[in-house]
Amino acid sequence: MRYYFAPMEGINGYLYRRIHAHLFPGIDKYFMPFLVPHVKRSFNSKELKEIAPENNKGLYAVPQIMTNKAEDFISTAKKLRDLGYDEVNLNLGCPSKTVVSKGRGSGFLAYPKELERFLDEIFEKLDMKISVKTRAGVEEEEEFLTLLDIYNRFPMEELIVHPRLQTDYYKKPVRFSVFLQASAASRNPLCYNGDLIYAQDIERFAREFPQVDRVMIGRGLLRNPGLVREAAQGIVLDKETLREYHDQIYEAYQEVLYGDRNILFRMKELWCFMGSLFEDPKKYIK
Repeated sequence: MRYYFAPMEGINGYLYRRIHAHLFPGIDKYFMPFLVPHVKRSFNSKELKEIAPENNKGLYAVPQIMTNKAEDFISTAKKLRDLGYDEVNLNLGCPSKTVVSKGRGSGFLAYPKELERFLDEIFEKLDMKISVKTRAGVEEEEEFLTLLDIYNRFPMEELIVHPRLQTDYYKKPVRFSVFLQASAASRNPLCYNGDLIYAQDIERFAREFPQVDRVMIGRGLLRNPGLVREAAQGIVLDKETLREYHDQIYEAYQEVLYGDRNILFRMKELWCFMGSLFEDPKKYIK
């Protein structure tokens, strides 16, 4: 099984990625939080830090781009290629209302004809690996068959499917019936994403979908940074490694963020995910 770390805006930036990879090796790809192309400027200082090759040294890091304009995607991808990246990812999964209202992220799925023209242009004009992260549709499961037919027309590096609708956000259960359709009919290598929280979830998925050899995990790895190691090797997170992981992240933020308020705000986001480790520590930590 190949394991990918999902992009989580504001949390798993370059400092987090480096520390996680050092303490918990085994992640095949780290997907970066999305970049939104800007017509009037290039990357800002925050974005430059995220994509700087020296800040991702030793990692297979994949920049993610979110836009509905082919020329902007192509321009941004070429800049990333000049930095040494040979793979980019298209975000068609973000369910945020502010994103969707602009026809970006999963909002782009509501316009299949425009999406097909977009894909046709970027695959024609870019000599790079292009992967796509998608939801099942906007409002109805039936939308996915139309989307899958479009995706099958392009030579993707891989198709990452989060089988929820845009209107599901993260609250409703994943729709495995959608992923069954994908596993039966996708012509591109397929990756699953969604609600892999415990090692048992990964093991169950592997039994039910033996033909799918890669998974993307987000919240599960933020809750338990040793999740992949546990699933792949049976090594349960120990208190000493957890403390080292936490303290290294905190110290790294102290070096780059100004003021205790900013540091604590950033750590608070991580603590919210890690709370389950302490609600029932025997379940996660030895």
